[in-house]
Amino acid sequence: MLTRMTTAPHFHSELYIGLMSGTSLDGVDGVLVDFSGAHPVLVADAYAPFPPELRHAFLNLQHAGHDEIHREALAANALASLYAECVEQLLKKSGCIRREIRAIGAHGQTIRHQPGAHDGVGYTRQTQHAAVLAEHTGIDVIADFRSRDVAAGGQGAPLVPAVHRALFGLQDAWRVVCNIGGIANLTVLPPQASDARDTVLGFDCGPGNALLDHWVHTHHGHTFDRDGAWARTGHVEEALLARLRAEPFFDLPPPKSTGRDLFNPTWLKHRAGDALNSLRPQVVQATLLALTTDTIADAVRRYAPQATSLVVCGGGARNGALMERLGAQSPGVEIAPSDQFGVPANQVEALAFAWLARQCVRREPGNLHHATGASGPRVLGTIYPA
Repeated sequence: MLTRMTTAPHFHSELYIGLMSGTSLDGVDGVLVDFSGAHPVLVADAYAPFPPELRHAFLNLQHAGHDEIHREALAANALASLYAECVEQLLKKSGCIRREIRAIGAHGQTIRHQPGAHDGVGYTRQTQHAAVLAEHTGIDVIADFRSRDVAAGGQGAPLVPAVHRALFGLQDAWRVVCNIGGIANLTVLPPQASDARDTVLGFDCGPGNALLDHWVHTHHGHTFDRDGAWARTGHVEEALLARLRAEPFFDLPPPKSTGRDLFNPTWLKHRAGDALNSLRPQVVQATLLALTTDTIADAVRRYAPQATSLVVCGGGARNGALMERLGAQSPGVEIAPSDQFGVPANQVEALAFAWLARQCVRREPGNLHHATGASGPRVLGTIYPA
């Protein structure tokens, strides 16, 4: 279990920074973690919101367009500056100095994710200018964590199951961890004392907040539906929900991963058809919320029928309406945000990339290859020395 550090670390502590900006496109979550003990210790956390123009730039980069190489480069520069701002917050909050930090693990912003989509040779692209970040911070930066797993035949995602196992695994019971960011992903954790302890399963199960955020932004200009308040004013339209759930991705077996390449406004228009115009907008919002919760619950029943505990992290853990519907769809399963287990819901993925940076520095594998589908364990990441 993660504990919070109250004093500054000594010089030889294994201090790493993790930076995560996910498919929700809301901002950068950062953590400073000490790995010198038996359990990771949270030293400081920080958040840097995306300026509207940067969020808009990344949304536009989700699909091909004019001068996109130039536009990507400018967005990557802006992201590096935002990452550096988050690092400065962490140093200030912790009282640490730069030379005490071993490395920064920076995820970057996913703009394409198509593993195995082209004659079996896929790719994934998390844009950022890691060299610029190293220049700004004076700290080694490790980036591009997903490409090596994809090169080895894997999905490149999810990469957090190993951290989920360390933080949330139970000795004698099955548990599921669900991260609900823009996309929802599951980690199925067998009992650590069982023969199945090494067969952790991890996969993307469908949309998380991406479609919900798009729809509320379209109609109200908000970046997200706070606590699901707008969705609560509508009702679930079962016919529309059935049409959305007919997406073949939901029936694919793991390993599998997805992103905004699939679950985007174009997909929604194609699947929903005339319903988007004939139904009240809040009804569509309530139905999109049901799509997220019900596909998560379906995946838990299918791949972790023994589980009695579901730990939720990511922005979705803060959506009360979503958590209530998820509970109603998961009878017999205790559902709680990761905060109740000592890890703030918005910091789990950032912590994971601090851990992945440490694995890279130590030249130890960062993927659970049976979860991603890679041909074997691989050291992940590219190092940019300060």
